[in-house]
This record gives sequence, structure tokens and C-alpha cells, in this order.
Amino acid sequence: MTIIKGAALLALLMPVVAHAQDRAHDHTGTIYHAVRLETGIARHDGQDVGQWDIDGWVGGDRHKLWVKGEGEDRNGDLSLLYSRNVATFWDAQIGVRQDFGDSDHAYLSAGINGLAPYFFETEARVFLRDDGAISARLRQSNEWLLTNRLIAEPSLAIDYNAREDRALGLGTGLTQAEVAIQVRYEFSRRFAPYVELRHAQKLGSTRDMAESKGEEPSENRVSVGIRWLF
Repeated sequence: MTIIKGAALLALLMPVVAHAQDRAHDHTGTIYHAVRLETGIARHDGQDVGQWDIDGWVGGDRHKLWVKGEGEDRNGDLSLLYSRNVATFWDAQIGVRQDFGDSDHAYLSAGINGLAPYFFETEARVFLRDDGAISARLRQSNEWLLTNRLIAEPSLAIDYNAREDRALGLGTGLTQAEVAIQVRYEFSRRFAPYVELRHAQKLGSTRDMAESKGEEPSENRVSVGIRWLF
């Protein structure tokens, strides 16, 4: 936990230090920020489940502090990351992640975030858990402009786990693939109600583990909510 706390402090201090360095070369010292928050309700096992997703940053062109998180009801995760621009449209990121709810593990996190060819928003992250377990996650999404205000956003996420974890129902190798499409209507850039269809499929030994417990290896979910930009 000392490593986790130290990394958290580093993530907090690096943008401050970097900004001070930037000011030596750029006297404007402009700081920007952007936050995307999605709040919604999905139907799961016959019950309405609240869900949320947040993605925000503050900083300049080269250095930023990011906050990322997602969850439903009492389960979720939150990450604090220091981000540095390393190439056109690409940032390297390092920081910490904390789970809460059924899992309360803490992680070191490192990865890249940027825009791949054909405008695919891409995020690849590797996690080192507080007990030494290693996992990874790849996400990609794209936006299709159906009209000036109606937007469809397909996405894909794939999870990888290096060590079996029966407590969390995770095998080794690829553990889950998730595809989704969100359709939203932007009354403005800051406010957009949406409908989202999502299919999650457990893979490999994780699928076998779920089936041995009598659990379904796949799930379909429909959710409705609001997307906010600040």
C-alpha cells in the first residue's frame, strides 16, 4: 500500500511540476479542463440498476491530470492518472486505480490514450494489483454522425488477466469481450440523452468457471441515461 500511496502522490504532483516547467517556455500558462459524465439506468436480473461513467482531465497541451471511473450501484473503480503527450494525438499515462464494492483492491496503472487511424478513440492500460496480479484492458470507440445532433457511438472492450482469481471469477488469458453501441441526441454538446445496447461475453477459462457455477457466460443489457459535458 505504501507504493500505491506514493504513486498517488506522484500523480498529484507531476502536473504541478510540469506546468511550472512549461511556464518557463510559455508565459501564457493556459490551463484547460473537460469532464464527461454519463449517468443511467439499466435492467439487470429483473431489477433497475444505476450506472455511471466519468472521464475528465485538467492541464495543458503536454501535461494533464486525468480522473477516470465507472460503476453500477455500489461497485465500481476510480483512477487518478498523470498524462504526458508523447506523439501527435497520443498520451502516455501512469497512476493509480482503486476498486470499491465487491472488490477493494488497489492498482498501479500504466498505459496509452489517443486517437488511432480512422478516428478510433483508443485506451490501453496495464494494471499491477496490490497482491501482485497483473491484468490489462483495451478499449476502442468511434463516433458516427447520423445527423447534426444524432450520434451513434460503437465501442469494444477486451480484458486480460495473467493469474487465476477464483474469488472474482476470473481465469487466465482473455477474460471478457464487450461490444456496445450508444445512440444519443445532442440538444447541445453539454447535454445528450442516450440509449445504449451492450453485450458482454466471458471468454476462455473465465467462461468455463462461470458455467461450472451455473452462471450465464454472456449478458445483454439495455440502458438509458444522460451524457453531460462540463
